[in-house]
Amino acid sequence: MTLAVVMSRALDGLDAPAVHVEVQLANGLPSFTLVGLADTEVKESRERVRAALQHSGFSFPHNKRITVNLAPADLPKESGRFDLPIALGILAADGVLDAARLAACEFAGELSLAGELRPVRGALALALAMRRDDATRTLVLPAASAGAAARVAGLDVRGAATLLDVVRALLPGDEAEPLLPARPPPAADAEPPPDLREVKGQAAAKRALEIAAAGQHSLLLIGPPGTGKSMLAARLPALLPSMDDEEALVSAALQGLTPQGLDAAVFGRRPARAPHHSASAVALVGGGSPPRPGEISLAHGGVLFLDETPEFPRAALEALREPLETGRITISRAAHQAQFPARFQLIAAMNPCPCGYLGAFAATGRACRCGADTVARYQGKLSGPLLDRIDLQIEVPAVRPAELMAAPDGESTAAVAARVAAARMRQLERQGEANGLLTAARTDTCCGADAAARRFLQGAAEKLGWSGRRLHRTLRVARTIADLAGEPQIGVAAMAEALQLQRGLDALRGG
Repeated sequence: MTLAVVMSRALDGLDAPAVHVEVQLANGLPSFTLVGLADTEVKESRERVRAALQHSGFSFPHNKRITVNLAPADLPKESGRFDLPIALGILAADGVLDAARLAACEFAGELSLAGELRPVRGALALALAMRRDDATRTLVLPAASAGAAARVAGLDVRGAATLLDVVRALLPGDEAEPLLPARPPPAADAEPPPDLREVKGQAAAKRALEIAAAGQHSLLLIGPPGTGKSMLAARLPALLPSMDDEEALVSAALQGLTPQGLDAAVFGRRPARAPHHSASAVALVGGGSPPRPGEISLAHGGVLFLDETPEFPRAALEALREPLETGRITISRAAHQAQFPARFQLIAAMNPCPCGYLGAFAATGRACRCGADTVARYQGKLSGPLLDRIDLQIEVPAVRPAELMAAPDGESTAAVAARVAAARMRQLERQGEANGLLTAARTDTCCGADAAARRFLQGAAEKLGWSGRRLHRTLRVARTIADLAGEPQIGVAAMAEALQLQRGLDALRGG
């Protein structure tokens, strides 16, 4: 009886826990048994491994009892990533490979019947997990996946095209032919982002967009069709500060968990997701078996734009409440949980009524056809608890065609982004994070206001019946406005502007 152990990794959300692939060859009735909470894709690897070994010129031990255990046994295993370690385990147990070289590596890869290595999902997540675990082993992946994993600095990543290439690198003695280190793919040319100067008029909405970018605040845009809500939302990612290396890697790792994989052209750029309003709650928050990230996790570190927000299913909108507060989402199943980061910046857009023209007759010449009850039901699709979690609510009014044609170009994205970067730097130096991420306790500490500004906010909150959460959000927005102006303390002017930026739906309702 002979035993070999090969190191690999499973996927558990964005994490990749280590898996010991134990292979035993024993005398007895010929069989090939695979245990360790493996799903159908993993169990099918028996046939892929058998064919790949034979086509690569190795003899398969048909007269042996082969047992493969994927440990730990209580961790679900999915996909074909264990094909390569299982094949290597069989060869090692049969005495073909050098045990020391095998123990110095971790492996993942799907095998074709001809022995070619096919790419695996989540290669960057595997590399990040190895770095978190301070693993010193070499990561061996299919050549098509190794480039993505090589983006993680300080990790030795090797790529291989076939099973035979990997085996040659693990042969004993001087027969070994080492694999070449993998290199990150070159940066691809991406289309330049749209410029804010292209948005004519809408000075108040552009000011709200700047404040949202500076403090990482969520934003609700309310206005008739064609007023520029989608144009404004599309220009927010370019206003945000650049991602650091860690943020870029985590964002890319999340993208790599999807069937589409990572697009090299957008690596290092803030993600911008815009799901259709027919998207379900599972499409937004993630799900499936095994759990996959949803739109809110794919927007981690960037922008989630919900156009026609009241048209989204109620369950989908309410599912946003927890990640807006915590910055993460936990997907629970009967015997397992998966957690994904979801620190996104929400930009929501909506019409003021079902027909879209409430209060827009003077500019458009089109009268609203909706009754008061219809308007109330439509606006009520955004619940109070959800609205309480949206920092800024701004009306985007219709503009007369003559005024639109005469309006000059506004400020460029570069000019506004410079102010945003300066304000964000003040926040990082003061408290280590953006104002929009402050907890209630830290809001009281970091958002100092003068006595007149505090009296002004207290009186307004009592008159409008605001919750404590909304009170703190107004303080955080006011702190961002003061940061944009370079003021060390919140004054009455900053507080008044912050309060006005909270009045979008209330103003429409006449509250």
